[in-house]
Amino acid sequence: MGNVDNFCAETSNIWRTVGYFLLVFKIVIPIILIILGMVDLGKAVISSDDKAISKAAKSLLMRVIAAVCIFFVPTIVSFVIQLVDTSVDDKNDICAKCISSPGGDVCTKAYNDNFGS
Repeated sequence: MGNVDNFCAETSNIWRTVGYFLLVFKIVIPIILIILGMVDLGKAVISSDDKAISKAAKSLLMRVIAAVCIFFVPTIVSFVIQLVDTSVDDKNDICAKCISSPGGDVCTKAYNDNFGS
């Protein structure tokens, strides 16, 4: 490893991996939450219990809200970081760009520059 200025570029493979994990979790967890809520609602509908249907519908709504929040939280955090980030050093920007867009041009270039194609 080189000096501190190139830390993000030299560790771009780690940031890229973290970015892919976040991308998968951002998609998989909301899908699982919605499917579980639909299964609960389906069970309640089959049981024909009005109280259970009402409870399951409320649970499904809460899970959908949680799924939407989980999906958008990384995007909102990234946006806020970009608003607050006043650094003029693009080398350290590679860390954030690899996490938010692991397959993007900046991350791919940094990875190829340090680890070959």
